[in-house]
Amino acid sequence: MKRIFVIAICAVQALACSPPAAAHAFLDHASPRVGSSVRAPPAEVRLWFTQELEPAFSTVSVHDASGKRIDHGDVKVEDGGDVMRVSLPQLEPGRYKVTWRALSIDTHVTEGDFMFEVAK
Repeated sequence: MKRIFVIAICAVQALACSPPAAAHAFLDHASPRVGSSVRAPPAEVRLWFTQELEPAFSTVSVHDASGKRIDHGDVKVEDGGDVMRVSLPQLEPGRYKVTWRALSIDTHVTEGDFMFEVAK
């Protein structure tokens, strides 16, 4: 019985002393949707993440088919810190690439990109 008690105490101590699991801010969904084709040009790109972001070090940019940056550069993190947005000019029909970099409040960086299309 004493041996079981010692093993149980050791297990509890090991769990209590373990570092917390590291999480990352992954892209949950976006508007316009990843890979979508929209009829009306969006006024902004909005990205929802799985964890709160550090606003000073999280970015998003939108580029046209030639690679030229076309967003207004007014990136904001809002809605509890897990939504990032940037406003857009009136977009012409065509393909656009969204590139993002997110620093979560636990200091992990994730990044990625996706395309969307404004239909003719």
